[in-house]
Amino acid sequence: MAESGYKNPIDGTPTPNGSNRANKRSVATSDYILRFLAFAATLVAVIVMAVGKQTKTVPVTLLPNLQPINVEAHAKWQYMSAFIFFMVINIAACVYSALSLVLAIGNRFGSKGLDLAVIILDLIILSLLFAANGAAAAVGVLGYHGNTHTQWKKVCNVFDSYCRHAAASIILSLVAALMFVLLLALAASRLHKRCL
Repeated sequence: MAESGYKNPIDGTPTPNGSNRANKRSVATSDYILRFLAFAATLVAVIVMAVGKQTKTVPVTLLPNLQPINVEAHAKWQYMSAFIFFMVINIAACVYSALSLVLAIGNRFGSKGLDLAVIILDLIILSLLFAANGAAAAVGVLGYHGNTHTQWKKVCNVFDSYCRHAAASIILSLVAALMFVLLLALAASRLHKRCL
């Protein structure tokens, strides 16, 4: 008598086809959720960084004998190239997350060519997010602590709100990067199951 169904690759016990379909549905749902969370995290990271502008009046001493002059100083993400890179990459990741979610929903039947392209693009976006987060975090650390060796002063004691916005944005972007790590782990799991 021929067995109908799918054999479990671990112990060889028969598994009904319905269970296999339910597993595929569960994996697809996880993929949709992770892509949506990556989209939401990058979108909120961009918004938080964009609204994190701050203006302060700071005293500047030109000569030790003179009174300090009050100067209006502005903090914006556009003033730091690392933050510009961070914003560009997060906008790209946000757009890609939305497009890949639409493609994933439209590709229910699993075109292998499209799956491979999405996996490669997921990996590229993940790499770019990590690079952007690293650059922005390095600037953030300088902002919080300064660098005594080069006489760079810390600025987060003055621009506290701006620095909090930048830190929150970096954390949200790291959450998005984690979603892409999980998406790649899910893809590796799917590929492993196909090979068995």
